[in-house]
Amino acid sequence: MILLILLAVLTAPPQARDPGERAFQRCGGCHSLRADDSGTAPSLHGVFGRRAGAAEGFAYSPALREAGRRGLTWDEATLARFLEDPEAVVPGTAMPYQGGPAAERAAVIDFLRRRAN
Repeated sequence: MILLILLAVLTAPPQARDPGERAFQRCGGCHSLRADDSGTAPSLHGVFGRRAGAAEGFAYSPALREAGRRGLTWDEATLARFLEDPEAVVPGTAMPYQGGPAAERAAVIDFLRRRAN
């Protein structure tokens, strides 16, 4: 019986084991976790402690660059507010994400804390 449970856990798709990874799939269409890998959106590698609009190699919106110049720095609290309502935190941002359940946002932040730094 234990062997069957272990086998089921080990063969389950990664997103089934990690709610943060599953929630991040919505973000992963635009954001990467690899350093120096910006595409549609900036890489989230090293996001914690980084000033907004400051990742190398990405052309940020003027609103996000200005928010960074004014001192907006990404931490868990700032990311939580931004993911809840990007426009309220950075008016004029180009980020199209619109909220989502609080538990999902928290799972994404936890996942980023573990995997993006």
